[in-house]
Amino acid sequence: MVENNIVDGEILDEATLTLEEFAHACAVERQWVKERVESGMLGDGTHYVSQWRFTSYDLIRARRLRQMEYDFDAVPELAALVADLFEEIERLKGRLRAAGLPFH
Repeated sequence: MVENNIVDGEILDEATLTLEEFAHACAVERQWVKERVESGMLGDGTHYVSQWRFTSYDLIRARRLRQMEYDFDAVPELAALVADLFEEIERLKGRLRAAGLPFH
């Protein structure tokens, strides 16, 4: 991995990033991204690198994966499981908000 500095910026839902831009925005090497895409932890799982485009959702997930791996020395599979759980919590909170129910 490269240094621990993650590029901050505004996430645009319509914008997509190339592999190079995505790796830079996550402060990781291209190989880190490739490994996670090919294992199904990021992106749509396509193996055609020339067609890889990453969305704001992918960026949030990749940063979460990287942080878990870095902070807790987690293996990629464990980091992906934790990311899945965070995403499920956000979905459930959204459902509670939509139903007008409080949550903490």
